[in-house]
Formats: sequence, C-alpha cells, structure tokens
Amino acid sequence: MTPRVHVTGPVPARVAAELERDFALVDEARGADGILSLLSTTVDGAYLDAAGPQLRIVANYGVGVDNVDLDAAAARSIVIANTPDVLTRTTAELAVSIMLALLRRVAEGDRMLRRREAWRFSLEFMLGESLDGKTLLVVGPGRIGRETARLAEAFGARPVYAGRRDPLDELLGEADVVSLHCPLTPETHHLIDAAALARMKPTAILVNTARGPVVDEAALADALRAGTIAGAALDVFEREPAVTEELLTMENVVLTPHLGSATRRTREAMGLLAVGALRAVLLEGRRPENAVV
Repeated sequence: MTPRVHVTGPVPARVAAELERDFALVDEARGADGILSLLSTTVDGAYLDAAGPQLRIVANYGVGVDNVDLDAAAARSIVIANTPDVLTRTTAELAVSIMLALLRRVAEGDRMLRRREAWRFSLEFMLGESLDGKTLLVVGPGRIGRETARLAEAFGARPVYAGRRDPLDELLGEADVVSLHCPLTPETHHLIDAAALARMKPTAILVNTARGPVVDEAALADALRAGTIAGAALDVFEREPAVTEELLTMENVVLTPHLGSATRRTREAMGLLAVGALRAVLLEGRRPENAVV
C-alpha cells in the first residue's frame, strides 16, 4: 500500500510534485505513516500520539528541531529528520545582509525617503559604520555561524567564536558585532538577556538569525532605549510572528520576517531533502543520513 504522508503547511510546487509522486497525501496527521512538518507545527508527545502508532517518521522542514520533542519521538521509535547544509550559505548571506544594513543605516535611509522627509547630501549626513576592522563574535560556530564568519571576513571583519565551552561573558565585552547562530535549547533560551546585553560595548550591535527566544526581546528593547548597545538586526522573534512593539518604532533596529533560508532554490532543496528522508524510511526501509533521532 502506498505510504500516507501528511504535510502540515504549503510547500513549493516542486516539493509537492515529488511528494505526490511517491505518497498518498492525507489532510491530517491521524493515520499518517510520515509527516512533513513546518517549523510552525509543534510536534510533541500529544501530537505524536494523536497521529497514531503507525507513524514512522517526521521530516522537519528546517535545520532546527526546537519545535519537535525529540525525547518523545525516541520513546515511540519515530525517526526525526531535518534539512542541514542546504540552507547554510543562504542563511549566512542574510545574516551579513542585515548586519550591513544596520551598520550602514540602509533600512533607516529607506524609511526616511519613503516618509518624503527633506534631505540634502552633506559630508556629515547619516554616517554609518563599516564592518571592516570590526570584531565579529559568532555565538554558535556551526555550519551557518562559520559561513557567516567567512563571508564577513571578506568585508574585513575579524571573527571570534563562542561555543558551549567558551567564556561568552568575556567575549561579549570584546565584540563589535554579536551574531547568534546557536540552536534553541533550554540552555540557550534567553542566552542574551539583560545581563548579557550589559556586558556588550555601547557601540556594539546584536544580530539574530538563529531562533527568537535566544534573545529576551523585552530586555533588548530596554537596552536599545537606554543606549546599552547601539543597535540590533533581527530575522527571528521571541513570539513569532509577533514582534515586541517598541522595536518597531526604533530607527537603530533592522527587522526581517524570518527570511534566513528564503530563496526559492534553498527552500526547494530543503523540501527535497525532507522528501528524501520520507522515502528512505517509508519506501526503502532505512535510516536517512539527515536523521537526528
């Protein structure tokens, strides 16, 4: 019998065609043999139980799996797969893009022109900062963090890294740019809180393309208002899709709506990798290489 697969949200047409070729697509998780889950779907024990004991794999459409209860899946012998590697370059590009947009005041200038404010070129008008010569602290030196560092080096930045065993408190005080690339875990929830922000230079900026709850958004808004740090560029948010209201009013903040992997080629590649994991388990009876549980 053709395996039944439930997809928790819309996917690119190319990915949908690949799914339809090999699987019977069903409208709900109950009774499905496999699930392709978007990051907006919480896959916990209750969700897995509701799907039923026949469920064999959940392929998560993203590299992060913080929306999945891995222990609950392991206890039920359900394979969990993610989509690593294929989004590394794209997400790193976005991190550097919003970093530069903040430093060079690109978004601020765009907003000013759209408000039709009077302006005239002068040598002191809207001066920003260069990435050249800046110390870039990469928090979470995995694939995306190291690619971000590599791209930033082309602009003259000097990368340093903070992993699980590195003294983050000390490094925060040395950095001109703090770029977050760590997974969301109980240990990294609110990793950047009021105390961490207070350790940063008043001229430093914070960039987050990891997961929103790594940053305490209320504490960030307070720090920006008080001048504790100079600015922030955020692609992810603590209560996504909601954004802390005060951040929306600040000129020294660049905001993008979770665009890290948002190119068509990357999103299709992610989907095809997820489809490959479904095929491996449901059609070939093997564990996919991109399995995390």
